[in-house]
Amino acid sequence: MERGYSPRTIAAYSRDLREFARLYEDREGKVPKVTRIDNFDVRAHLAELYDKNQASSISRKLSSLRTFFRFLLARGIVDQNPAATVRSPKRKKALPRALDVDDIERLMESPVAGAKKGEDSPALKLRDRAIFEVLYGAGIRISECCGLDIDDIDRERYSGRDLEQVVMRIRHGKGNKERIVPLGGKAITALDAYLAERPRLRDPRTKNQHASALFLNYKGGRLTPRSIQRHMGRYVVEAGVPDATPHGLRHSFATHLLDGGVDLRSIQEMLGHASLASTQVYTKVSLDHIMGVYDAAHPHAQDKGLAASAGSDERSPSGCGTNSS
Repeated sequence: MERGYSPRTIAAYSRDLREFARLYEDREGKVPKVTRIDNFDVRAHLAELYDKNQASSISRKLSSLRTFFRFLLARGIVDQNPAATVRSPKRKKALPRALDVDDIERLMESPVAGAKKGEDSPALKLRDRAIFEVLYGAGIRISECCGLDIDDIDRERYSGRDLEQVVMRIRHGKGNKERIVPLGGKAITALDAYLAERPRLRDPRTKNQHASALFLNYKGGRLTPRSIQRHMGRYVVEAGVPDATPHGLRHSFATHLLDGGVDLRSIQEMLGHASLASTQVYTKVSLDHIMGVYDAAHPHAQDKGLAASAGSDERSPSGCGTNSS
């Protein structure tokens, strides 16, 4: 509550603490007491996690312990934080994958009939198309998308201007931070088409419980992140788009803006990153894209076979040819 963490983060931290208590009891044969946990207990816990968890998961579990004991230390319940000096395992910095524009277009056109009752209705197809357009057009997180209400689409602020000037208010961002993001013309068009059919998804039995929710499931309730992930999984297969995920659309949003010349500071504001360092990862993604374009288009870059056949015999360690003029 004090840090404004999302329900999913709180649930993950709670699972981590319960796992620590369970493994400690299995190892030591007694229930752990917070006042007796020391640095060696934390290290022993991480050692048990190494074989079954990735480095990123172990780091998060360690962060859960650090935060928990920091809380206890601040309230005088313990006199030290046993997890404070334990180093996190090194993680591979995997760059986010951005979809090509052609892949984005195929995905946007791909909603198909679902397997469940009612999921072949036009309203649900329009809903899924609108969700994809919003995820890519505004670069928002999947949890933020599910938390959107109808009133979060602000048309009056820019009344009389072009369609591209409509904005969307994110009230439930990471850390409970609010921000305003612009919406493009295609996203607004897709939203309007969905909103015209949205009343068909309302279930009288739910009364006003989800009356304000922008995106509804086929029962009339607010759509969940897991549902969006499941639906997109079907559309990805239908469209033949590799490795497309809701968060991948967010990566694509940032990368394509950077390729189009938008400055990092503006992208940071739209993504809702607290630190510019989180946004700078997209400069590496964009560089990969630029190198790919170069390799595909430059005449000398295409002659890789000839360069490879030359080998190291005709190249100095500095990369300069020995026979260069």
